[in-house]
Amino acid sequence: MNAIENFGARTLDYVNEAGRMGLFLINTIINVFKPPYKIYPIIKQIHVIGSLSIFVIIFTGAFTGMVMSLQMYHTLSKYGSVSVLGSAVALSLIKELGPVLAALMVTGRAGSAMCAEIGVMRISEQIDALDCMAIDPHKYIVAPKFIAALISMPLLTALFDVVGIFGGYMVGVGLLGANEGSYFASMQADVEFSDIYMGVVKSLCFGLIIVTICSSKGYYVHLTKGGGFGAEGVSSVTTSAVVLSSVCILVFDYFITSVLL
Repeated sequence: MNAIENFGARTLDYVNEAGRMGLFLINTIINVFKPPYKIYPIIKQIHVIGSLSIFVIIFTGAFTGMVMSLQMYHTLSKYGSVSVLGSAVALSLIKELGPVLAALMVTGRAGSAMCAEIGVMRISEQIDALDCMAIDPHKYIVAPKFIAALISMPLLTALFDVVGIFGGYMVGVGLLGANEGSYFASMQADVEFSDIYMGVVKSLCFGLIIVTICSSKGYYVHLTKGGGFGAEGVSSVTTSAVVLSSVCILVFDYFITSVLL
């Protein structure tokens, strides 16, 4: 009976947490459209989420494109299809690897910081102070992060794709000797608007997932199992937020792909 009780209690904890996240997302979306509309907090969060992630996005995108080109060149050469190397690299990046890897990098760099920041505000009672002053924490703290994530993620994904395609060009054409014209011609012939559309939709959904999970985990650090009013609780919740966000990104990647294909 203890095993069944523990399973039931853990299931209820997960359901309660999912419900809190859902209500948190609804409150955030409502507050996005509530006045007053302040631009500076959004610009600040775009800098934190987007600008400060550019280096890791460029670095990861370049080496992802390079290793993809290296692997695909040797695979395609077995079938005499090296001419489609450009489209293979571009489609893989635009439809799958670009949105997913960019989101994972942003989760590790910005999502963890987002969760820790809000968690510290909760345990230091800054959020309670905002409530006492009749300032909605969702409007003041979370809404700018929400808007900034939805703006930054498609741009970071596009940057990842471009750098990855260039990295694939350097290895495929510059190092392995593939034809430069066929590299770009196959890309132009095979990449369609629907492929780019899929990448944009995924990046928006992943941005929504990151900001919802990481912000709500920090916001409800005192209610989360393993959390509490202390540094150890914030670190535990931050780790949990990064892991859950990463898993949800991979899970939703499958479902979005199955819907849009």
